[in-house]
Amino acid sequence: MRKIGIYAIIIGLALIILPYFGLTLRLFGMIDELGETPAWAIKIGLVVLGAILFFIGKPSNQQPVTEEDSAE
Repeated sequence: MRKIGIYAIIIGLALIILPYFGLTLRLFGMIDELGETPAWAIKIGLVVLGAILFFIGKPSNQQPVTEEDSAE
């Protein structure tokens, strides 16, 4: 869940920042055709949803393999 949240945050921020440089993400270009207010709502919602998924997701605690575990 955390990884999906990070991706959602990155895409949302890219959708917000890139138009200031004259760039867009081709896959999400249709969002701007909906109008200014719905486009902003979708972009901000994507960032918020990503943050929620990031903070709700469990951290990936990988325990190192010890000699006792490898002997089994």
